[in-house]
Amino acid sequence: MGKYVFAYKGGGMAPTEEEQQRVMAAWGAWFGTLGDSVIEIGNPFGAAAAVNGGATSGLTGYSVVSADSLDDAVAKAGGCPILENGGGVEVYETIEM
Repeated sequence: MGKYVFAYKGGGMAPTEEEQQRVMAAWGAWFGTLGDSVIEIGNPFGAAAAVNGGATSGLTGYSVVSADSLDDAVAKAGGCPILENGGGVEVYETIEM
């Protein structure tokens, strides 16, 4: 079993309080489907800057999960609510050092 980072890109804040509550409920339900594989729910990102002076990557948040393989982690990411509003999920396997 390995650890994988879900790096969220895009999406955005819902314009109304009602829509924000619906989106948060969708995230909660999705995390519920992941069960014990969730190591760290993570957080959204705020302001960003690049040290090399280049553009930032557009990442908007992260989570950490356990999975049997990269394919398994990608399958788990497939139900992420960010996909419903044009966002994406990049999945990275962590390497123990």
